[in-house]
Amino acid sequence: MGTDISGVIEIRAADGRWETEVGLLDFQLGRDRSAWECLFGFGNSDDIQRPLFDSRGLPPDASDWVRETGTEDFYGHSHTCATWAEVAAIDWDAPLADGPARYWAARWRPGPTGELVRHDVVPATVDLADAASDIFGGHMLLAPSQWPPGGEVPLDGAVYRPVVLTARMLVPPDEAPWAQVWQTMRELAADIGAENVRLVVWFG
Repeated sequence: MGTDISGVIEIRAADGRWETEVGLLDFQLGRDRSAWECLFGFGNSDDIQRPLFDSRGLPPDASDWVRETGTEDFYGHSHTCATWAEVAAIDWDAPLADGPARYWAARWRPGPTGELVRHDVVPATVDLADAASDIFGGHMLLAPSQWPPGGEVPLDGAVYRPVVLTARMLVPPDEAPWAQVWQTMRELAADIGAENVRLVVWFG
């Protein structure tokens, strides 16, 4: 058995009470621990030192459904939340840590004119760590965060370089599945206000 994400989008009614509007199950988010750690601090890779909405707990004024189901009695833990105003204010390109990631690397490939262009950001494999040890010396596998300044590793037709992670790399705001969550919150906020739409999540 693995861990799953649960949660809801809530809206604040005219009387000030929060109500459940949409369950996260409707978005089929799947299991993406990198996204969970980036957004909500659920993880311990040390590659993300500043999650966006980390460990805020279950809101004391949460909707009835959340208070009845998102509790330890129903295997709920690691609760956190964020209003649409907070989500809308995210700087998706801000660094999530003070140094290069241990478990991720930027993969660069030749562009149209032959210059190297960052193609994507990928998990650092054992083969990459082994190739790095061959290039930089030593008898241990070398994670990207252990490469010397300016170090890069050619492997399988690409060049790999250390990278400082950003939220855009791990949870692109305009790509599924989280783009659907943000779009739903955005549409609700357009009707009732950004502070009156809230995401509440937990794990179990």
